[in-house]
Amino acid sequence: MDLLKRIEAIIEEPLNARGYSVVQVQLIGANRKVLQLMVERLDDSPITVDDCATASRLVSVLLDVQDPIKDPFTLEVSSPGLERPLVKLKDYQRFCGQPVQVTTHQPINGRKRLLGRLTSADENGITLDLRSVSQTEEPPLVVIELANIRAARLCIDFEKRS
Repeated sequence: MDLLKRIEAIIEEPLNARGYSVVQVQLIGANRKVLQLMVERLDDSPITVDDCATASRLVSVLLDVQDPIKDPFTLEVSSPGLERPLVKLKDYQRFCGQPVQVTTHQPINGRKRLLGRLTSADENGITLDLRSVSQTEEPPLVVIELANIRAARLCIDFEKRS
């Protein structure tokens, strides 16, 4: 099991028990590593600074006990923000209907960066409606295999009004 999956396995259940969900785990840096952890509330309420502090204290204890990272590191806990990354299949499924930006490993119709409305998601991939976000000459619907997605995130929809 790779290190990030091991860390997520260590922290996921205890965070869920406290009302938080793990959005993304990243380990960056060469000399002094930084473990970046994005969390959100399970009740979909906005995450607060106090929530981040609570999650940080819990994760610190768990990682001190399990010690998966042998080198010194700094822990950063944050909310995913408005332009939340989409990491897991359940993220794509949850945010169907929302505008997203997807960066691919391999180009699709000559492009690696696509902006469109996420219309569907399953274990085979996601479908984007490109015309819903901008006028384009390309085919309106693009299917992207999950394995071809390098990064994806929500985009702020300034046109949508409540």
